[in-house]
Amino acid sequence: MRYFLDTEFNGFCGDLISLALVPEDAQAPFFYEAIACADPHPWVAANVIPVLNTVARSRRDVAWAFAEFLGADGEPLIVADWPEDIAHAARLLVTGPGKALPVPPLSFQLIDIFDFDAAVASAVPHNAYNDAVALRARVLAREADLRL
Repeated sequence: MRYFLDTEFNGFCGDLISLALVPEDAQAPFFYEAIACADPHPWVAANVIPVLNTVARSRRDVAWAFAEFLGADGEPLIVADWPEDIAHAARLLVTGPGKALPVPPLSFQLIDIFDFDAAVASAVPHNAYNDAVALRARVLAREADLRL
């Protein structure tokens, strides 16, 4: 299945704070988790932390939940519009030197949507779940337009 990815992180190239995968099929289960952030960047403290809308967990717990979620799909395709989102998702699976959590074969697709801004399109800007929902809506609408 195809999933749309968004993450929030602690400033440019900072630690992962939250990650969401929303499936192409809006009826299918989604994944959304947050990781505790001890020292948020001031912008993050003002704009991301207040809209997490979930209880933050340890990175280890989120990583295992993420791997388990991916494991329920035979061959997930993860679509993102920002390279750092993909980097954070992949890095979440790494548990140590030469070690990673078990997941099925998965693919990442980086797309460029020149007219998309999650902060404008999202119902709750800077909330990874809502931003991923907005990304899904924009991609599916664009694909529908191309079929016309």
